[in-house]
Amino acid sequence: MNYPSLEACLIDLEKNGQLIRIKEEVDPFLEMAAIHLRVYEAKGPALLFENVKGSKFRAASNIFGTLERSKFIFRDTIASVQQLIELKNDPIKAIKSPLQNASAALAALKALPLKNPWSKPVMYEEIKISDLPLIQHWPMDGGAFVTLPQVYTEDIDQPGIMKSNLGMYRIQLNGNDYIKDKEIGLHYQLHRGIGVHQTKANAKGQPLKVSCFVGGPPSHTLSAVMPLPEGISEMTFAGVLGGRRFRYTYDDGYCISTDADFVITGEVYPGENKPEGPFGDHLGYYSLKHDFPLMKVHKVYAKKDAIWSFTVVGRPPQEDTSFGELIHEITGAAIPQEVPGLKEVHAVDAAGVHPLLLAVGSERYTPYTPTKQPAELLTIANHVLGTGQLSLAKFLFIAADDTNQLRAHHVFDFMKYILERINLQRDIHFYTNTTIDTLDYSGTGLNTGSKVVLAAYGEPIRTLATEVPKVLNDLTSFEQAKVVMPGVVAIKTKPFTNYETVKEEMKMLNYQLYDSVEQLKGVAILVVCDDSAFVAANMRNYLWVTYTRCNPSHDMHGIKESFVNKHWGCEGPLVIDARIKPHHAPPVEKDPSVEKRIDRIFAKGGSLQNIA
Repeated sequence: MNYPSLEACLIDLEKNGQLIRIKEEVDPFLEMAAIHLRVYEAKGPALLFENVKGSKFRAASNIFGTLERSKFIFRDTIASVQQLIELKNDPIKAIKSPLQNASAALAALKALPLKNPWSKPVMYEEIKISDLPLIQHWPMDGGAFVTLPQVYTEDIDQPGIMKSNLGMYRIQLNGNDYIKDKEIGLHYQLHRGIGVHQTKANAKGQPLKVSCFVGGPPSHTLSAVMPLPEGISEMTFAGVLGGRRFRYTYDDGYCISTDADFVITGEVYPGENKPEGPFGDHLGYYSLKHDFPLMKVHKVYAKKDAIWSFTVVGRPPQEDTSFGELIHEITGAAIPQEVPGLKEVHAVDAAGVHPLLLAVGSERYTPYTPTKQPAELLTIANHVLGTGQLSLAKFLFIAADDTNQLRAHHVFDFMKYILERINLQRDIHFYTNTTIDTLDYSGTGLNTGSKVVLAAYGEPIRTLATEVPKVLNDLTSFEQAKVVMPGVVAIKTKPFTNYETVKEEMKMLNYQLYDSVEQLKGVAILVVCDDSAFVAANMRNYLWVTYTRCNPSHDMHGIKESFVNKHWGCEGPLVIDARIKPHHAPPVEKDPSVEKRIDRIFAKGGSLQNIA
């Protein structure tokens, strides 16, 4: 369906049994988010809140709550988009088979944005920020946030829509020190196109004009999170995916998406920042309060009967997981085409996406030698860590497989393959004092931490342990050893205090296990943690705890570790300290009283009585 609006999409979902209307009055302070989370966990339908306390506007969420629903929304265009991406990677196909690829060419005609100064439904009325559904998602959030924003900026040196950037950068609408209805917060992270635009505007001493679109055709929302190359307008992708050209106009020098449900316009001035946050984010922790750009509100517009779209993020998986799945579905082999030798890459959602990246590469450097060890893989790893948002990866596990059967998206099997083959003395490579994801608080400061590459290639060198070796049950100060998966054991110890104490703790662990390396051959990783039973309960817990709570340079150790020509390695198991540290952000947790209040919506007679 080529939806002209968000409402058209919601009506179609309702006709197909994929949307429920919530008619009861619901409080945007924690209740709406709690309802969304419960429905998402039950793999339930999209939601249309028709009675939002304190606002005349309706709100919709969980629109992209499952991959199946996302594919249903774009069922008429997704094949054409995939074909266009394939042709970009292999343009000779278009020449060889012009008739078979004619439909892709027709789809490409939708890419050109349509300037439409006459029809402006979104400018039906001018409102204030305080008129919006001010949804606060988690108890410790600093205020209400826009969680499905389409933030639009232009290049001050090359103005116009074809050199613009559309990104999903969260917006704080109230709270903290923001002046009501006049100021809002604009949070964006490293390697984002908006940063290039603000840098250029700052250099000229001029404010950056910003437009925030909310709602509109669902293709607009997805386009804001697409990892497109710099210089390619997201609006062109929105047109192709939506089967409808992106319609826009200008007002007071600001770009207006005329199909949006809401538009907030404003300016960001050089050097003007205010504290933004906290915010319960997609790593499952709060991103804390920090200074981020201040947006001075110019005007706020709404279409007639506008619908506010939102989502809730927290410990994955959440609705934004479906975004990642759909992007992978659409782009297919696009990213490997950018990195020679790379076959597949997978940012692991359960670990918060950026903390853990798995990749399958090639080994073609020395086919004439019988020795198999990582070589080309290291070149590929460097390329990956220098490519767009992939560069935010903190842990990169990379392997090559001559049989071409290894899949990065099969996380358990992939990790098992790596652990069977990795040479812990040779194949661990650190990048210290570098940048990491803004939302990752495991490092030494905001955006500051370390990375590590773990590479594996060749025949298995160990049989992975499926039971806890006896020596790990006889330790002092380390207890409750549990097998997480073959080759990985979690072990509990006392809470983290400081890094000076860690040195002594690791010395003690090394002392106790130094002469037991042979007994530990089947253990590749020891996870030191606060709760080994929780970590070992399932892969989701292991991935989340281990890779979000570890700064590689500070929190990775090894039994019988050593430096050889400045290269670190260990003879026994790799030790990952995944305890919570004082500088970490707190994890997001539901409010029990709110959970009890929303039971009325799910009880007999409530709008969601048939949802778990």
